[in-house]
Amino acid sequence: MATGLICAIMPVRRKRLLESIDIARHIVEATLDKQATNVVLLDARELISFADYFVICTGESDRQIEAIAREVDDLLNSLGSKTHRREGSADSGWILVDAGDVVIHIFDPATRDFYGLDSLWESATALMRVQ
Repeated sequence: MATGLICAIMPVRRKRLLESIDIARHIVEATLDKQATNVVLLDARELISFADYFVICTGESDRQIEAIAREVDDLLNSLGSKTHRREGSADSGWILVDAGDVVIHIFDPATRDFYGLDSLWESATALMRVQ
């Protein structure tokens, strides 16, 4: 009888380096580095199935809104994560960055007031608020 080691080749799952809450906190820091205002981190896990956290923030100009979005994209890449989808544009007053478990909304002040996401998601737990 031949003896030998039988090895099953199994796909190796890459261990997630950071949990979604850690990614969300890094995103908040990145928005603040670009001088975003009225930054809110919401825990939406009990309310929805498509994301764990929302980050909502305000940029005062088209240029700043775009800079915040670029900073978030760069951060996600540096963390080994990725942007799944990016919607909107700075000149529309709203950019949405979908990072999977974390969704980032970057608004100009008037558009943020108009859509009222803060009140729409008021039943979510606010983990952080930075005015």
